[in-house]
Amino acid sequence: MSSRPGPVEREQGTDLRKRLLLVLAGLALLVFVYAIIYRWAVLNYAGEERSIATAIQIITEALTTGGFGGDAALVREHDELTAFIILINITRVVLIFLALPVLAVPLFKRAFDTQPPRETGLRDHVVFCGNSAVDDALRTELDDAGIPYLFVRPDAEAVNELRADGFEATYGNAERVETLRNANFEDARAIVTDMGDERNLTVILAANRVNPDATIVSVVESRDTVAHHEYAGADEVVLSKQSLGESLAMRSIQTISERFQAAVGLTTQIDFGEYLVEDGSELVGTTLEEIGAADELAVTVIGGWFGPRFLVSPPSETEILENSILLVSGDHETLETVGARKLPTHRGQSSRVVVCGYGDVGQTVANTLEREGIDVTTVDFHVDTGADVIGDITDDETIREANVADARSVVLAVEKDATAIYSVILISHHAPDVEIIARANDPDNVWKLYSAGADYVLSVPAVTDGVLASALIEERELLTPHNEFIFVREPAPALTGQRLDEENIREQTGCTLVGVERDDELITNPDPEFAIGSEDILIAAGREAAVERFRSFVSDEG
Repeated sequence: MSSRPGPVEREQGTDLRKRLLLVLAGLALLVFVYAIIYRWAVLNYAGEERSIATAIQIITEALTTGGFGGDAALVREHDELTAFIILINITRVVLIFLALPVLAVPLFKRAFDTQPPRETGLRDHVVFCGNSAVDDALRTELDDAGIPYLFVRPDAEAVNELRADGFEATYGNAERVETLRNANFEDARAIVTDMGDERNLTVILAANRVNPDATIVSVVESRDTVAHHEYAGADEVVLSKQSLGESLAMRSIQTISERFQAAVGLTTQIDFGEYLVEDGSELVGTTLEEIGAADELAVTVIGGWFGPRFLVSPPSETEILENSILLVSGDHETLETVGARKLPTHRGQSSRVVVCGYGDVGQTVANTLEREGIDVTTVDFHVDTGADVIGDITDDETIREANVADARSVVLAVEKDATAIYSVILISHHAPDVEIIARANDPDNVWKLYSAGADYVLSVPAVTDGVLASALIEERELLTPHNEFIFVREPAPALTGQRLDEENIREQTGCTLVGVERDDELITNPDPEFAIGSEDILIAAGREAAVERFRSFVSDEG
């Protein structure tokens, strides 16, 4: 491993040397000035003359508590000289307190700080560059897929903290080719850069030079910079705010229960519903297996939002967390008795959606809805945005002017979480039956929005993590808020007589099997040994390309 200092370490050493030189120069100037003053004071008040060298010696001794040499008695005889010496003593104390933070602390820190590593032995890994946090959700996805990952940070303390938490991390500036080589990027599968729109460009160029075959993902803020990053060589550019806006819009277009009802409801009488597991619910911390074993909860969990991804036919050991959203069938109204809140649907509701906040996210929401033929009323506080209603959404008059009570959904795309929370409380009071979909900038505020009365909340990091997971994990299909996944209902003549564990539908098509219709009944979560009959109808979920593979796989023509 190379022992040469990195660019950040060299910069820190240079800064310390500059401070040391400035302190020494200032101290020398102070001693010289005090020596001139002392020489003048002795001549004028004591009538004696001192050379400049002697004066400098006496001032140095006074500042270093070494005494005053042969002038000690002389100083005590003259109050003016005593006062001057007091000033010198005060100066000494001030200098000591200044020296501690400027010199002593950095020197001790450099002496005792553990220098983080600059190299790694990881292979086939994902390199994360930048100071933005990678949420637990994305780390969980990568861990589940068996994909190692590495953080590259330009701050030694941040690297040490990451390593103390059990994460692989190296020290260096990701804009430099040397740093990426130290991160073993030649053998990496991908790199994600989130260092700002301008600095990302230099990371992309460096990454292409080190490993042109790796996937390069750039997370950007401005829509105007997307083309620049693509020209530089990024394989995928993630526009966080646009992804969030599209995800919020998809929810207001159709809920998961409505998608599922549309796929299977034509032939069955089963009613489906979505339930939010609220704070304090008895379900928090339990597993799906425990729900299925509870006689008083005669429900079947078909799927649900567990963090930023939708799990279809989730494993029985899946733990239910606060703010999970469960898609269930059966006597699902019993869930309300254990602290789960039924979420509204759009059936029988107005076709109009009110979008509050007409910035980048709000405009993306409105444009997505309008492309689907949905009427949109936009609200913003600023006149120059061109919103339909100009006003404060936290004000009763604005809510009435936007006719929120007559909408089927309200999408809160405002920039401040505090404003969103206030708005949720107010809208819930004026229009309790209207679905409230909210944006959260800080993931820690998600539960607050749900507690205030929101029906569906997405945070910026959660959506970004979902998009990144889809881009980085090619081995399987991930269903996230940003993905337009659909449910499909198909007969399976090509699989007649075959067991589910023999066909590996998910591995073959990318779709996840939700259930099987047999004799007008829906069998959810069928066992792996389940044999497919000639009259069975399979229900699966996946993105459009995966659905097409599924249709081909189960048909006679496949």
